[in-house]
Amino acid sequence: MDTSDPQIVFDELGICNHCKAALQKLENYWFPGKVGEKLLEQASAEIRASAKNREYDCIIGVSGGVDSSYLLYLAKEKMQLNPLVVHVDAGWNSEIAVKNIENLVKKLGLELYTCVVDWMDMKDVQLAYLKSSLANQDVPQDHAFFAKLYEFAMSNRISYVLTGSNLTSESILPSSWGYDSMDAVQLKHIHKVFGKRKLRNYPIIPFWKYKIYYPYIKKMKIVSPLNWIDYDKNKAIEFLKDNYGWRYYGGKHHESRWTKFFQAYYLPEVFSFDKRRAHLSSLIVAGQMDREAALRELEQPLYDPHELEEDKRYIAKKLGLSSEEFDAIVKLPNKTYLDYPNHQKYQRFFSTLKSIVKKG
Repeated sequence: MDTSDPQIVFDELGICNHCKAALQKLENYWFPGKVGEKLLEQASAEIRASAKNREYDCIIGVSGGVDSSYLLYLAKEKMQLNPLVVHVDAGWNSEIAVKNIENLVKKLGLELYTCVVDWMDMKDVQLAYLKSSLANQDVPQDHAFFAKLYEFAMSNRISYVLTGSNLTSESILPSSWGYDSMDAVQLKHIHKVFGKRKLRNYPIIPFWKYKIYYPYIKKMKIVSPLNWIDYDKNKAIEFLKDNYGWRYYGGKHHESRWTKFFQAYYLPEVFSFDKRRAHLSSLIVAGQMDREAALRELEQPLYDPHELEEDKRYIAKKLGLSSEEFDAIVKLPNKTYLDYPNHQKYQRFFSTLKSIVKKG
């Protein structure tokens, strides 16, 4: 990590606050041994019991990326679950990601349900976010993904949502490099200011529904099984390749053509944020990579120049922009989430309320 994160703090030994916090998270929530085996076994039994003779006992959103792909294998083969497999297509899938999903569900004997987000809505929200000049340009995709996934879970009376989130590769991510993709207040405001059409089918989760209705009224539970095993991303990639015909797409979250452009060009070029630093630092803290190897990887270019030009042309055309219009929008002055209305006051109130209830 470096000072591209304005909030980073180094101690007298040169160890940063992110490293210390990550070590604490791993100690508290990552269980790669016997404890994890027991937690995985207990969770599997609880999830199976929750189905009550229904067809599905949990739901898993798949992107074709390594984490969700390995989670699907783990859930079916190790946890003995019967997941409802859902892919939310927001219009930016790479061909490799689509093929990865097809191979997995076929070989695991599962059914795939694909939800396609209305492209005209998606395009308008995506353009609005570009014009907002915020760092987290993945909000339009991410918000739609989770909104549709949770909606699908509720319509099928499923209480357990399994996620590929994991601490071995995601324990470090500076808050200044992005912002909460589930902030519906900010999303709706940005679309109102910068959008051009009324949204008809774009899925949005209001704060009360996301924080109160789903977890407390409908009793929805989010489970991250990869934190209960010795999850090593590189080993997972080789396993998926050997057993499921899975193919790597070149970088973390590059299974989406938009996310690849956003993380490998937009963030480092516009904001000077290289997310590889956080990902590699997480692997170092988890003992899955040494610092020297990580530094060598950082020396590699983020994008092949010809591939970058091809992707920029593809994205501009898909968004209905000329190359010049697209470049002009990308170069607008940077903003932060604090420059726009957001749900932080609701978040603070909710956190305070939870603390009071817990103490009482």
